[in-house]
Amino acid sequence: MHASFMPPRQVKIGDAAAFVGSTPRAIRHYHEIGLLPEPERGGDGRRRYGYEDMIRLLWIRRMADAGIALDDIRDAFTTDTASTTGAGGGGDGEGIAGVLERLEESLAEQEAELRRQRAAVRRMRAEGSRMGLLSDFVTERLKGLPEGSLRQADLDTLLVTERIFGPLGAALQAARFIALATHPALRAESDRIDDAEEALDDSVAVDDPRVAHVAAERHAFEGTLHAVIEESGMDEEDDALCDAWDALHPDSSDAGEGGEEGAGLGSGRRDAGSMSVLEAIGKMPYDFSPARLRCMELAQELAARDAPRSDR
Repeated sequence: MHASFMPPRQVKIGDAAAFVGSTPRAIRHYHEIGLLPEPERGGDGRRRYGYEDMIRLLWIRRMADAGIALDDIRDAFTTDTASTTGAGGGGDGEGIAGVLERLEESLAEQEAELRRQRAAVRRMRAEGSRMGLLSDFVTERLKGLPEGSLRQADLDTLLVTERIFGPLGAALQAARFIALATHPALRAESDRIDDAEEALDDSVAVDDPRVAHVAAERHAFEGTLHAVIEESGMDEEDDALCDAWDALHPDSSDAGEGGEEGAGLGSGRRDAGSMSVLEAIGKMPYDFSPARLRCMELAQELAARDAPRSDR
C-alpha cells in the first residue's frame, strides 16, 4: 500500500452503500429487520461502519443477488451466530448452507415448471393455438384431419370436456367431431338442429310443440351420427384408446369404485386435486332456456327408451 494512503478505520453509510453496490435506504432496512446490527455512531450521531460490517454487507448483497430472501439471510446469520457462541464455538456456516440447499431445491422446481411451460408453448405453436390447448392424448386422435375441418366451437367443446372428464373423455368425444369434419352432409344436418335448439329461447314455453319436435330430431340425428361412427370403425378405436389409457395410468383403471357419487370417469382420469365431475359440471355456465333444457331432457328420454335392454 502506498505510504501516503491510509484507509479509513470506519466509513459513513453512503460510502458503505457505494462500496457494496447498495443504497443507504437498503442498509437502513437491513437494520430495521435485524439483518445487520446497528453500528456505533460518531460524534455527529451518524452511523459508522467498520470492516466486519462491510463483510456482512457484502454477504447480504451476494446472497440477495442469488435470490435468497432477506428473512432467510437473517435467519441463516442468526443460526451461525448461535453456533459460534454455543458449545464448541467456531460457527461452520450450517445456517447459510441450509438456506442455500432450500434455495437450490426451489430453483430446481422453478426450472422444471419453466420447462413445462416452454413445452406447452411449443405445442401451441406446433399444433395451433387452440388445438395446442388440448392434451397430447386428445390431439393425437385429431391428427390427419383436413386443415380447417375442425371448427373453433369443436375445439372449445373438447377443451371443456377435458376439464370435466379428463383427456380420455375428450379423446372419446373427439370421434363425434371427426365424423362431422369428414361428412359434410352430417355437419350440415348438425348445424340445422343446433340452430333449431338455439331458437328455443326464453320466449318459447316448455310445453310448446316445437320442443318435442326438436328433441325428436336431435334423437334421430344422434342415432345417425352413432351409425356413422360405428361404420367408420371409430367405436373400435375407442376401445383401443381406453386400453391405452389404462396402460399409461394403471392406478386409474379402478377409479371411482366405492368412491363418491359422481366420481366415475373423471375421478382417476383428470389432474390430481381437481374437483369431482359433478362439481365441475355445476360450475360451468350454459345459457340454456327452460325450453331448451326440456328439449334436452326429452332427447335423453328417447335415447333411454331406444337403448338396447339387458337380458338380466
